[in-house]
Amino acid sequence: MPKRKIPIITGQVYHIFNRGINKQPIFFTPRNYKRAVNVIKYYLIYKPPLPYSKFQKLPFSIKDELLKTMSQKERGVEVISYVLMPNHYHFLLRQTMDKGINNFIRKFQISYTKYINKRLDRSGALIQGQYKAVLIEDDEQLIHVNRYIHLNPYTSYIVKNIEELKGYAWSSLPQFLGEERDSFCQKGIVLSLFKNVDKYWGFLANQADYQRNLDRIKHLMID
Repeated sequence: MPKRKIPIITGQVYHIFNRGINKQPIFFTPRNYKRAVNVIKYYLIYKPPLPYSKFQKLPFSIKDELLKTMSQKERGVEVISYVLMPNHYHFLLRQTMDKGINNFIRKFQISYTKYINKRLDRSGALIQGQYKAVLIEDDEQLIHVNRYIHLNPYTSYIVKNIEELKGYAWSSLPQFLGEERDSFCQKGIVLSLFKNVDKYWGFLANQADYQRNLDRIKHLMID
């Protein structure tokens, strides 16, 4: 894998994204998405005692005890927000330990690829090798990238209207809006920049159509 041009520095926030090989789908069913979310939550721990594929086969009682033990272990990253799309993903991540982001993304991609390959009786890579990383330099960039991530299902017409976006299960938006109890994202990093959740939702909604139209014509633009 080629050396990364932008170093990943502990304490900093990054927009991390990647897509399927040749832009091919990586998520095929709701069960796939759910598996990916569970893998994300599991590998927040920097050094879990077992690969997720083995962990999820354990009896419930043992898994519960193991999770209690793992909750005391160090996390390599904090997930601020994320979205899983049919052929790509986006994260806003804060690295909390050296090599935390690389460790997290590598384990997420390997674990999920092995799962899909087994289920679909395929072999080889599913996701492009090196993820993209963009440093978030200030709060303005943070909230705009967060909005871009959360609007992705609307921009791509996966949901028909902006209200349906609130119920898109494979992103952190339901956590931000208080509609999901299992909130593993550090949403306060973004929400603290808004007076309340309604103001945050307004910030998303008032640019939704602009982002959708911009995406629709981007192939006409010259880099």
